[in-house]
Amino acid sequence: MAEADADLCALIAAHFGDHAPQAPLGVAVSGGSDSLALLYLMVEWGGAPLRCVTVDHRLRPEASAEAREVALHSAALDIAHDTLIWRGWDGQGNLAATARRARYDLMADWAEQHGLAGIVVGHTADDVAETLLMRLARRAGVDGLAVMQARRAHGASVLHRPLLAARREDLRRFLTARGIDWAEDPSNDDLRYRRTRARRALAALAPLGINAAALADVAGHLSEARATLGHYAAIEAARIVRLDQGDLTMEAAELSALRPDIARRIIAAGIAWMAGGPPRGPDLTRLMAALADGRGGTLAGCRITAKAGRVRLAREWGAVRGVTADIGAIWDRRWRMMGPNLSGTHVAALGPEGRALCPDWRASGLPAHSIDASPALWHGQELIAAPLAGEPAGYAADPCQDLRDLNAGLLSH
Repeated sequence: MAEADADLCALIAAHFGDHAPQAPLGVAVSGGSDSLALLYLMVEWGGAPLRCVTVDHRLRPEASAEAREVALHSAALDIAHDTLIWRGWDGQGNLAATARRARYDLMADWAEQHGLAGIVVGHTADDVAETLLMRLARRAGVDGLAVMQARRAHGASVLHRPLLAARREDLRRFLTARGIDWAEDPSNDDLRYRRTRARRALAALAPLGINAAALADVAGHLSEARATLGHYAAIEAARIVRLDQGDLTMEAAELSALRPDIARRIIAAGIAWMAGGPPRGPDLTRLMAALADGRGGTLAGCRITAKAGRVRLAREWGAVRGVTADIGAIWDRRWRMMGPNLSGTHVAALGPEGRALCPDWRASGLPAHSIDASPALWHGQELIAAPLAGEPAGYAADPCQDLRDLNAGLLSH
C-alpha cells in the first residue's frame, strides 16, 4: 500500500480509535469520488460491518444510473445497498439546502430502521474550505466558520466524517490506482450554485496561499475557539440555569451579566435541548435583543419569557399540539408518561381546553403556557390524566433529559 493510501486508511482508524461499533455502520455513497473512495477505505479498515446507501433526489436524469453503479460496487464488495428516493421538492426555497436536509433525514430514518450504529459520510478538507468561504459571505460567526464536526447527532443517528483532513485529489488518486471510475456531477460546474462559485474562488485565491489546506487549518483553529467558548458556556449554565418541571429558568440579571456570546450560547443550547434543534442565527439575534429589553418571544417551537426578573424557556403549545405517543413511549423527546396502559388512550399536549379541566393547575407554579404544552393522557376527547397540572390520576410524567444533557449540548456544539 502506498504511503498516501496508508495515510487515508489511518484517518479512518484514528476516527474510530479503539471503540469501533459492534453494530453495522452505514456508508453514504453518491457515486462521486469522495464518497466512493470512502466506501473502499471503510472496507480496507474493516473495523465494522457495513451497509451502503445512496439518496436519489430525482433532480438529475443521471442520478438513477449513478445509484445503480454504487449498487454494483457494493455488490462486488459483498455489502448490502439501498437506494432512498426523495420526491419532496416543491420548487420553493433553497433547493440545495432543502435537498441536504431531506438527504440526512432519509438516511437517519434508514439507519434507525436497520439498527445501524451511525452513518459515515465523505466530507473532505476541500468541503471544509468551500463551506468556510460560503459562510464568510453570510457573515457567519465562530460557530459557522468552524470546521465541520467529525461527529454529530442527526435525529437518532450519528454522522461520522473521518476524512475531514483528506484532500479530494488524494482520494481520486486512491481510486485511480485501483482502476475505479467515479461519477462527475455536472452541477459541480454550474455557477448558479454557491459551492461551485466557492470552488472557483478557491482556485483563484491559491496564488496567495489561500488554498483548501490553509482554510481547513483556519476552520480547525476556529473549531478550537468554539470548543473553548462552549466550555465556559457550560460552566456558566451550570451556575445559573435551573430546571423547573420541564422548563429552563435563570435570573435575568445573571444572564445579562454574562459576555454576550456566552449568554447567546446558553439560550441557543436551551432551545435545542427543548425543541431538538438549534435556532437560526438571525432569529436568535432578534431574541437576544428582545431579552436585553426585558421582553421575550417565540423561537423554534419554544416560548421565552422575561418576567419578574426571571427568564423562562418553555415549549410552545402550538409546536406540540399535534404530537402524540403511546403510554410508556417518549413524547416530544422530553417526557415519558407512565401508568396503566388503558386501551384507546394516547399521550398529547394538555392545551388550553385541557387546562380548563384542571382546577389545581396553578399549584404547579408553572405559567399557563407551560402547562398547556405539558403531557396529558387522553381517551379521544376525554382527559384522563395531567400530572403536571395537578391531575395525576395514578399517572406520572417522567422527564427524559436533564441539565446534564444541556451541558453536553454546550460542550459538543
